[in-house]
Amino acid sequence: MDLVPALEEPLKKVLGPATAKVMAEHLGLHSVGDLLHHYPRRYEERGQLTHLADLPMDEHVTVVAQVADARLHTFASAKAPRGKGQRLEVTITDGSGRLQLVFFGNGVHKPHKELLPGTRAMFAGKVSLFNRRLQLAHPAYELLRGDAEEAVETWAGTLIPIYPATAKLESWKIGKALQTVLPSAQEAVDPLPESLRAGRGLVTLPEALLKIHRPHTKADIEDARARLKWDEAFVLQVALARRRHADAQLPAVPRKPAPDGLLSAFDDRLPFTLTDGQQKVSKEIFDDLATDHPMHRLLQGEVGSGKTMVALRAMLAVVDAGGQAAMLAPTEVLAQQHHRSIVEMMGELAEGGMLGGAEHATKVVLLTGSMGTAARKQAMLDLVTGDAGIVIGTHALIEDKVQFHDLGLVVVDEQHRFGVEQRDALRGKGKQPPHLLVMTATPIPRTVAMTVFGDLETSVLDQLPAGRSPIASHVVPAADKPHFLTRAWERVREEVENGHQGYVVCPRIGDEEDDPKKSAKKKSPEDEAEKRPPLAVLDVADQLTKGPLNGLRVEVLHGRMHPDDKDAVMRRFAAGETHVLVATTVIEVGVNVPNATAMVIMDADRFGVSQLHQLRGRVGRGSAAGLCLLVTEMPEASAARQRLNAVASTLDGFELSRIDLEQRREGDVLGQAQSGARTSLRMLTVIEDEEIIAEAREEAAAVVAADPELGDLPGLRTALDALLDDEREQYLEKG
Repeated sequence: MDLVPALEEPLKKVLGPATAKVMAEHLGLHSVGDLLHHYPRRYEERGQLTHLADLPMDEHVTVVAQVADARLHTFASAKAPRGKGQRLEVTITDGSGRLQLVFFGNGVHKPHKELLPGTRAMFAGKVSLFNRRLQLAHPAYELLRGDAEEAVETWAGTLIPIYPATAKLESWKIGKALQTVLPSAQEAVDPLPESLRAGRGLVTLPEALLKIHRPHTKADIEDARARLKWDEAFVLQVALARRRHADAQLPAVPRKPAPDGLLSAFDDRLPFTLTDGQQKVSKEIFDDLATDHPMHRLLQGEVGSGKTMVALRAMLAVVDAGGQAAMLAPTEVLAQQHHRSIVEMMGELAEGGMLGGAEHATKVVLLTGSMGTAARKQAMLDLVTGDAGIVIGTHALIEDKVQFHDLGLVVVDEQHRFGVEQRDALRGKGKQPPHLLVMTATPIPRTVAMTVFGDLETSVLDQLPAGRSPIASHVVPAADKPHFLTRAWERVREEVENGHQGYVVCPRIGDEEDDPKKSAKKKSPEDEAEKRPPLAVLDVADQLTKGPLNGLRVEVLHGRMHPDDKDAVMRRFAAGETHVLVATTVIEVGVNVPNATAMVIMDADRFGVSQLHQLRGRVGRGSAAGLCLLVTEMPEASAARQRLNAVASTLDGFELSRIDLEQRREGDVLGQAQSGARTSLRMLTVIEDEEIIAEAREEAAAVVAADPELGDLPGLRTALDALLDDEREQYLEKG
């Protein structure tokens, strides 16, 4: 009978079904190998205590601390009307700070006996705020007894690994499970070529796994980390290098613009000159389009740096050369907007085959899911006959029924919303693979671009076109200083009185049916202390109309409205008929209303840094200065407030994307890029490990060039298969 390789052994056989089920459901760990690659987040020293002053709000934490005192209180409540309710309050200390633990009801008996003053233990729970003090409600705990024998056995001497854990499975239980599977580490197959490993002085994989989970010294941890970071960087870069290699083997039709064609005619009618950045990036794109291999280029730039203009000139060049160009947008609002602005920019050049069209003109058609049948049929006919040189659409473009006469270029807007499959499906519509230009308005640090979009060449637009106005951003602490919020609404009124318009953005729509199951569940004390639900568009719009913005024309916009209604709202706002638009993040990308100067973002702490930067880019698009107010109820010292202060302090998207990455927790390293991928980066931190990523990219390119099939490197093939297993064949840049 075939023996299952040790690392592929399912956890339920090794640890028992209950623990294995929690590991699978909450941590995504299914096999012994998965558990061995679940690395400690940090290490505590047995003799030392955690620094309690730095605990993050709303996160599950594990701390090592000493009990200072414990008091049992009785109280009356609905369940215990005769004053029989019990609450145990335990104060723990690390010598510099204190933290309150609370236990209720029958849960008080065991801790009351065990948590005596002077006792040391590890505590795990979710940090919440109660009466303006940090506390852990009903934490799990493990006493640290003085029994040296037991301690060495379980905790590997003095360094205690603290694992990413969940409420259902504490760090020390994960540690015990790891002790059970650690012997299997000896059978780990090494993905690094031996010459590379030895040349860089890295320890073997079995040794690295042993040292990361049972370090005896801090040097052990360093050795292990150095090695495991290389694995992650190298395997990922090999996957990308193979994709680049395969793409470079494909043929493509070179597309060179005609000297006096559509592109020249378009450039002649531009009322402004292109920025140096736009000219440089356009040249890179035109050079790529002229080769006989498909272009794969990522165009990234600041909000409002004129990416659409660069993309449009590339599309016109391809139409000039006899081909067609398709632009894929993530939402109908955005597709309609792109269509409208491109037709406006082109004027009579977009009226091909129509009376009054210019001699080089072509047709620009829109194709979305909600179009009427007749309009849709006509658009598809224009594509298959070649009458339409440019098509702008949503996912509807990818459908089988859509045929092109000669597709030469695909432009994908907001790449992180589209998976690789969608890109490939559209590319499959060309007679030969079309050229590909991917645009993103979320500036990405160079290393992230190399890690996530490593199969694409990168162009960056970092200057803003002339005529853009500065945007002032401020944090409005609504809980600490309510009068600041009152002032915020006055500012919006002032902008409207000066002839401008404003946006108010909320995290939620507000027409969600409350889930009866959720409300029926008994709430734990922890939930009771939880934050209120995020503010909703419909509620806020109602309050503003009746209150601070009374008398102004306020409308709402969100994703669940009928497309025609959405379009009508946007048209009224663009025409200046609406003063204030209360919206969800549907306005995040591409919405262009130069007269809108003010934006108030409610519950701003619920949005990511890059999302806030994107939203803010919707104001200050004209000649008047923009104002962005970030409203939050989070306390001054919280990480959320620091994040908002960072957004308010700089308009540089590349700087913000670095801050964003540095602040995110592990497992979320590359935003959506790695979501769903069990093998996402665990050890590598993209910002700090720039050198490793760059070196791994070079090594990977050399390995793939010498041996594209990796025939001589079975360990590397195994690691790649684990990274790109069937369901995630190409997870690499899925959004």
